[in-house]
Amino acid sequence: MTPSDADLAALVVTLRLAATTTFILLLLGTPLAWWLARSRWRFKFLLEAVVALPLVLPPTVLGFYLLVTLGPNGPVGGLLESLGGRSPAFTFTGLVIGSVIYSMPFVVQPLQGAFGAIGRRPLEVAATLRASPLDRFFSVAVPLARPGFLTAAVLGFAHTVGEFGVVLMIGGNIPGSTQVLSIAIYDHVEALEYGRAHWLSGGLLLLSFLMLITVYALNRRFSVVQT
Repeated sequence: MTPSDADLAALVVTLRLAATTTFILLLLGTPLAWWLARSRWRFKFLLEAVVALPLVLPPTVLGFYLLVTLGPNGPVGGLLESLGGRSPAFTFTGLVIGSVIYSMPFVVQPLQGAFGAIGRRPLEVAATLRASPLDRFFSVAVPLARPGFLTAAVLGFAHTVGEFGVVLMIGGNIPGSTQVLSIAIYDHVEALEYGRAHWLSGGLLLLSFLMLITVYALNRRFSVVQT
């Protein structure tokens, strides 16, 4: 069975969304994870709880409040429209905002764990060699945390690919614009088009499995090299 044009459009939107979200999360999540791993602030756990909240919060709840906030009558969406802009709700930009928030713990937590595992001694040794804090970060911390970056990127990408509740609430179901693969599968099931639903579901299952195999295989290789 060949995929329809709508299915291919949903695939393009999904891959574009996952790539954009992963890129943004790596940019934002890296300094955040570094601070969480190194900070001794006594109330750090509050920020850690905020980052981890999407792990326990129902996706529809998060999507609903994002819709309320970013919609035309919300504080953010209303402000943008009053300034001549457009509300992010039911747009690809809205999908990205929702995906970044919902997938954040899947990127930040692996990076935080990787930075924490480095310890202080390698950085102290680099400091004795007069390396600046920025140089210590990029020359010492980032190379030692490579497995964490790999895990964070793959988990962030895969989690975004599989999103449903958040993207449906904030983006709706607009073919070619905000319709992603998970929503396309739901539409096929509703229409009793099980063949097309099997085709898309099997593809996502295979992709997710291959990405996890890659993570475990490369992490094992890195651990062998380091020992």
